[in-house]
Amino acid sequence: MSAVDLEDRLADFVVGHPLSDVPAEAGLTAQRVLLAVAGTGVAGADEDGIAELRALLLERGGTPQATSLVFGDRLPAVAAAQLNGTMCRALDFCDAMAPGPHFGAALVPACLAAAELRGGCGGADFLAALVVGCEVGARFNLSERQYDGFDPTGIAATFAATAGAARVLGLDALQARRALGLAFNRCGGSFQSHIDGTLGVRLLQGHVAAAGVECAQMAQRGLTGPLNFLSGVYGFPHLYGRGTLPPADVVAGLGHEWRLQRMMFKPYPSCGATQGLTQLVLDLVHELDLRPEQVATVLVRQPPYSHKLVGHPFKRGANPRVDAQFSAAWCVANALVRRSSQLSHFKPEQITDPAVLALVARVTTEGDPAMDTRGHTAVDIVLTTTDGTRHARGLDIAPGFPGRPLSAAQHLQRFSDCMAYAPFPLPAARQQALRDGIEALADLPDVRTLLAAMVR
Repeated sequence: MSAVDLEDRLADFVVGHPLSDVPAEAGLTAQRVLLAVAGTGVAGADEDGIAELRALLLERGGTPQATSLVFGDRLPAVAAAQLNGTMCRALDFCDAMAPGPHFGAALVPACLAAAELRGGCGGADFLAALVVGCEVGARFNLSERQYDGFDPTGIAATFAATAGAARVLGLDALQARRALGLAFNRCGGSFQSHIDGTLGVRLLQGHVAAAGVECAQMAQRGLTGPLNFLSGVYGFPHLYGRGTLPPADVVAGLGHEWRLQRMMFKPYPSCGATQGLTQLVLDLVHELDLRPEQVATVLVRQPPYSHKLVGHPFKRGANPRVDAQFSAAWCVANALVRRSSQLSHFKPEQITDPAVLALVARVTTEGDPAMDTRGHTAVDIVLTTTDGTRHARGLDIAPGFPGRPLSAAQHLQRFSDCMAYAPFPLPAARQQALRDGIEALADLPDVRTLLAAMVR
């Protein structure tokens, strides 16, 4: 394959790959992304920063092109995607992929805004856009070493949102290539937002959703970015792949090998790097009928990449939900005290519960380079009880990740948990209509009915 063919192959896939050639399991994954994002978007409408961002975007004004979730504001399409993407990531309970990109919370808002710009979009076309977006994002996903501190959402998900919006808007192949080139120039973001416990985590998701719409709109108007974003001397493989990503790998097997199947869905509403340790602690709690007062110490070992993300000492800052979501020690303590891990546990007033904080002080975390060979989600814990008994547990694949997927019932339960937590609840009939519409997405006449179901 000639290097100059790479960008065209990718663009042709974005605009032309037929839904009929998508395997059923890949389509189901895309529907589950939509279900997860619909739930977390409605549930995240009152989280920190949402009211302020909404007020700012309303103050800016502009042509009313698209709708905000829950509130029903009419905003420019880029602004609607930004607000909706931020809401959809606020609970950190959406889909993800190792080692960290979140596609759906940017892709779905970008595609919904594009559907409104287009004047409507049939469910089959929308599903094809979600599949294409997830697959393109997965193909730009990098390794831990290549990211080296970049927020993967700000890199890979930018391509996902742009590809999805381009498909919904009906761009041709040349326009799609230009849109993806523009997306390449919008990549960025740092994991420092997570470590510092800031709203930058969710705000970046909104920026990515907005960039997806904007890049597609610009390309539709003839504006251009780097055309050789894969094969060029300063293209993606050089800048973000750090010279270790063969350009042809991005499109290898395109349309036949479905990398979106590497996506994961969390059983617990915290960082992906805390899913395994939460599961291990809960297993011990229920196996031993363990009570907090019986716990002397807990040692958590993780690969260095995960440890850097969630292994730092816990402290409550200005954004306590983020502090807790990205703290291994807090997630361990919460599971021990509350014997579960639920959305309500991460409310700011719950995070400084003295019973939880007392246990946080007994948790030690370590990064172990030897664990890299076991995979991104590997984790070991050693829990010592007050009588001196040591209980060691470990796993290589966290629940919800490929190899340990959630069941269909668990996906529905995640959605129900979000609806129960939502600060502006949807009527039961609206919730059912939303679920039914997503389940029968390919037969839906217009996806704007789903959007209407998510407005209070």
